[in-house]
Amino acid sequence: MDLKERVSIVLVGTQSPGNIGMVCRAMKNMGLRDLRLVNPCQVDHLDAIKFAVSARDLLESARIFTSLEEALADSEFSVATTRRHGKYRAEISTPPEIVERFAACAPNSRMALVFGREDSGLTTDEVAMCRWQSTIETADEFGSLNLSQAVLIFCYEFLKGAAPAPVKAARELAGSASLEPMYAHMEKTFLRIGYLNPQNPDHMMRTMRRIFSRAELDEREVASLRGLLSQIDWACAEFKGKKGAGFP
Repeated sequence: MDLKERVSIVLVGTQSPGNIGMVCRAMKNMGLRDLRLVNPCQVDHLDAIKFAVSARDLLESARIFTSLEEALADSEFSVATTRRHGKYRAEISTPPEIVERFAACAPNSRMALVFGREDSGLTTDEVAMCRWQSTIETADEFGSLNLSQAVLIFCYEFLKGAAPAPVKAARELAGSASLEPMYAHMEKTFLRIGYLNPQNPDHMMRTMRRIFSRAELDEREVASLRGLLSQIDWACAEFKGKKGAGFP
């Protein structure tokens, strides 16, 4: 498979059927075919069909999911597209940089490009679920892009970057199906030993996600971390609470 055949487009909470149709057309223009919709508006709406034009087959074959986690389960890599910068959106790449990074990965690995709602984009939690983040550079005066325009630009970059996969051996990285249970186990263990604030565990867990996303774990490394967490669970059976300030 070349680059563009290994890429899925994931739309989260799309509000306009016409935008879904236009995304189908943009994908077909650039040779992408795997469209995934998370809690979308009405997909078989007349506007979606009208704007899809000759890409109606993509519209009809689009898969619908009830959660982003489910939509990403078979993708080793995922990219949250975002316009906003901030504490949890600091390491943001351009579309060509994303294509270059993915081109260097294992030849059978898959990537999901995740696009948020037209009015509010992706939530912080949804961004945290993705391995990488990317934005399209625009003029400061008006940076808002139509959803289908944003999808088209990313698809175009993957079409330009499409090439035979590298022959050299590459690491097989762990996908969301392995990473998400690891994060759930980590949160449970960290709560048990008093490392996380039970009132706001997501604050520190987002940091953990960023750390391990940069590490690009493979399945063996995930298994090793799960083993470490299990050992901590066993060792803290007699845990009496978080250590005091004066404890050595």
